[in-house]
Amino acid sequence: MFVCICHGITDTQIREAAENGCKSVSELTMRTGAGSSCGTCMDMASDLLAQHSPAKDAFADLPVLQAA
Repeated sequence: MFVCICHGITDTQIREAAENGCKSVSELTMRTGAGSSCGTCMDMASDLLAQHSPAKDAFADLPVLQAA
């Protein structure tokens, strides 16, 4: 489905951007152009970005213990 009619951006393109590391709506706008004209798509684009962003591993930021 089209999310940004002004630039012809689809939900598939937003999902792909999220899967390729896009982390914020402003970055999504820079990558795709979504929301850079009228802005009415930003709520839906933001929701889609959040839904399709890879889940952050809760243990990724923990330090690794060194063997004694």
